[in-house]
Amino acid sequence: MIGNTETKRRVAVVLSHPTQYYSPWFRWVRLHADVEFRVFYLWDFGVAARHDERFGRSIQWDVDLLSGYESEFVPNRAAKPGPEHFLGFNNPGLVSRLRAWRPQALLLFGYNWASHLRAAAWARLAGVPILFRGDSHLLGRPSPSLPMRILLRILFSQFSRFLYVGSANRRYFEAFGVPARKLFFAPHSVNEELFDPGRPAYRDECQRLRSSLGLAPSTKVVLFAGKLTAAKQPMELLEAFLAIRPNDAALVFVGDGPEKEGLELAYGRSERAPGAPAVHFLPFANQSEMPSRYLLADIFVLPSRGEYETWGLAVNEAMHMGVPCLVSDRVGCQGDLVTQGETGWVFEAGDPGALASALSGALGDVGLAARRDAFRQAVVRRISRFTYAQTTAGLLEALASALPR
Repeated sequence: MIGNTETKRRVAVVLSHPTQYYSPWFRWVRLHADVEFRVFYLWDFGVAARHDERFGRSIQWDVDLLSGYESEFVPNRAAKPGPEHFLGFNNPGLVSRLRAWRPQALLLFGYNWASHLRAAAWARLAGVPILFRGDSHLLGRPSPSLPMRILLRILFSQFSRFLYVGSANRRYFEAFGVPARKLFFAPHSVNEELFDPGRPAYRDECQRLRSSLGLAPSTKVVLFAGKLTAAKQPMELLEAFLAIRPNDAALVFVGDGPEKEGLELAYGRSERAPGAPAVHFLPFANQSEMPSRYLLADIFVLPSRGEYETWGLAVNEAMHMGVPCLVSDRVGCQGDLVTQGETGWVFEAGDPGALASALSGALGDVGLAARRDAFRQAVVRRISRFTYAQTTAGLLEALASALPR
């Protein structure tokens, strides 16, 4: 048990909706940490089937998101619920729910929506310290305007403590005036119990997938998994793979989204050329199906550009499965998880030829048994520092600082 068992601190958590990333962490905290908490959800996306615009289909996660910890849903009165606009989370009853539960601290995820700011205003007036957790960064972004810098400095000054997920996120908070004494490292992490490469069922399913795709045992697999949107650069990855024409390698896309049709058309045109490398398209895979997909991979690629990829939790998942990753220098986790030539490879997002060059080098590395083994060992060592235990330790340190006994 992490923490002092004499007096449990009472924490209200405000989160947009249940997610496959946070719900297992909440269960872990409930079992292993000396803290009493309740999660106030503002939307039922994930537990009820809802249309996801980026995937272009209805999504409902197939893992348990609600058991093992205390939570409640606060009715959302938004005409169009979701994170795309300020009023997407409009929950008038949130403050009365928080007041009735009487927390000692508020853990707030995000500030861009009406309900989040309403909760923050209530906490300030009630003298309840606010712990803020976000994952924004400034990688690849222009310098914020003066009005934006002033606005964020004022907003951040209202928060008692900050849980930063990695180095780029810490620099973001520092850029808006957050002092070091308020910053506590609570890294982004995923459910390592689910992403366990030793499970026989995952390996059996991986072999079934390889057979169904016609992949020989020696074929090196480059994997992309996620929403097929322009911001994640799947087309650029396809073009890079086709340009280098690697020997005995295949590119596998797992996912759906607006870019999928264009990707299939582009590959359809190229595969008629002699010696075109193999490219396969698998549909969206739910959470329980993803470990076997990662086991297919020799290299996992997340080539996102711009501010969209604030962290890239798929990289955590892939690394738990022992897979080195190739990412752009604008992916938020790059500075913490992906070290060039050690745990993966990094390319400059603004350089048109950089992805192809990096991919060619990565395939050369994993084609050598000694290099491949060295990468996998380094990946396992690195990701062992990004677990629920480390995330929880950061939360408890921030709580102890904000609520000294």
